Amino acid sequence: MAVSTGKYRFGNDVGWLRLRTERTGLGRRAGHDLLLEATRWSGSATIGAGDQLPAGAVTVEVEVASLVVREGSGGIKPLTDHDRQDIVHQLRSSKLLDAQRHPTITFTSTGFSGGAEGFELTGELTIAGTTEIVTVSGAVGTDDRVRGTATVRQTRWGVKPYSAFLGALKLADDVAVSFDTALAPAD
Repeated sequence: MAVSTGKYRFGNDVGWLRLRTERTGLGRRAGHDLLLEATRWSGSATIGAGDQLPAGAVTVEVEVASLVVREGSGGIKPLTDHDRQDIVHQLRSSKLLDAQRHPTITFTSTGFSGGAEGFELTGELTIAGTTEIVTVSGAVGTDDRVRGTATVRQTRWGVKPYSAFLGALKLADDVAVSFDTALAPAD
C-alpha cells in the first residue's frame, strides 16, 4: 500500500494511543499491569514523494490529563474504580508527569527510514519538560491504517517509576506505547 503525497491529520477521533505498564519488585503480585489510553491526542503528517517524510513532518500532542486506565491485569484483587482514580491522580501529580506544569506530551519527527510496509521514525519526545530522542517502528496496513510501537524508558525523561510499599511494588522503567490510526486528509 502506498500513502499518497499530502498533508494528513490523525488522533483520537480516528484511532487510539495506548501505554502498557508492567509491575516489578518483590510485591509485584499486589499490583496490576496497566493499560492506559489517551482520550485526547492529535497529530499531523506531511508525506512527500515515494512515501518519504522530511524531518519535522510528523507531530503528535497528547494531553496528560486525558490518560485513563482501561484495564488492570494481575494483582491479588481486581482493579476498582477507586484504584483507577488513584492511579490517574498519581500519574498527573508532580511526582510523575506533573500535568499542571506540563499539560502535554509532544513528539516531533527528526528522521525517517523505510516505507509504508515498514518504517522507523525517530524524533524528539518531550515528557514533563524533558526532551529525548525516541524511535517509533510502524507500518501502513492493507486497510490503510497506520500502526506502530515505541518503548519509553521513564527515567530517561526524569520520571521516577511509581512505587509503593517502600519500593517492594513498583512499575517497570519501560513503558510500551502503541497506536493504531487512520490518516485523514488535513483541511
